[in-house]
Amino acid sequence: MQLSDQAIGAIMMALQESLMHQSDIVPVFQGFELEDGDDGLVVKNPPTVHVAAEEITPPEITGV
Repeated sequence: MQLSDQAIGAIMMALQESLMHQSDIVPVFQGFELEDGDDGLVVKNPPTVHVAAEEITPPEITGV
């Protein structure tokens, strides 16, 4: 059995959320509801990443 692209994306989103908020990722992984899909394991409840507006830094414009 392998992970689907969707499941890998869910893991990456969980990692990003954990890094941004310096929180433990284990409860997120423990809360994953998995099912067997056509392309491998699928996470039925993937995490979402919440970013406050003040956390967003506009890109620097260079070469102008």
